Amino acid sequence: MPEIRPIVRLAGRDLDGLKRIAAAIEDIKGIGLPLAHAILDQLKIDPDLRLGQLSDSQLALLEKAVKSPASVGLPPWLLNRRKDLGTGRDIHLIEADLDLAIRMDIERERKVKSWRGIRHALGLKVRGQRTRTTGRKGRTVGVRKSTR
Repeated sequence: MPEIRPIVRLAGRDLDGLKRIAAAIEDIKGIGLPLAHAILDQLKIDPDLRLGQLSDSQLALLEKAVKSPASVGLPPWLLNRRKDLGTGRDIHLIEADLDLAIRMDIERERKVKSWRGIRHALGLKVRGQRTRTTGRKGRTVGVRKSTR
């Protein structure tokens, strides 16, 4: 049995080499379990293997697929940024690029003063949730007792 590497460097992250491949690459921000399984199916890698068991060539293929899933033939509906406003293309962002894009989207919404932008600016719930009793941050909750 080949030796298993305990830590594998992939897409700028140190991943646990003892985990199964799909679960290990799911630790990369922007990669979920369905996308991980789709990548493994496309690359014809056995999902029961551990990440540390992969050869260097397989790791290089996996890194290319994680950074750009469309380049290995995955459908656009699996990507997390379809018809990007800046480029107009279907792209997939991971790690810091994803955080930056989300922050820029929120800033754009605030700037155009859309409903969502105003809710973000006020620190309120954005997606239509109830706010009568939930979502109270930093304030005392409950009824004050009368002092007698």
